[in-house]
Amino acid sequence: MDVELIRQAFEKEGIDKEIKCPEAFAIAEKYGISKMDISRYCNTHGVKIRACQLGCFK
Repeated sequence: MDVELIRQAFEKEGIDKEIKCPEAFAIAEKYGISKMDISRYCNTHGVKIRACQLGCFK
């Protein structure tokens, strides 16, 4: 997982402490980051995932 790449992507997209699932998917696609790495980053950096398309996060 490239923490710095994800941090920079979140900063560019204005993501701080919360992200919606569709936003996470879009960032993964736009920046070539795996969805699993985005999930790991969120879990380790206190970023809440909202509006999960799979119903995994509330």
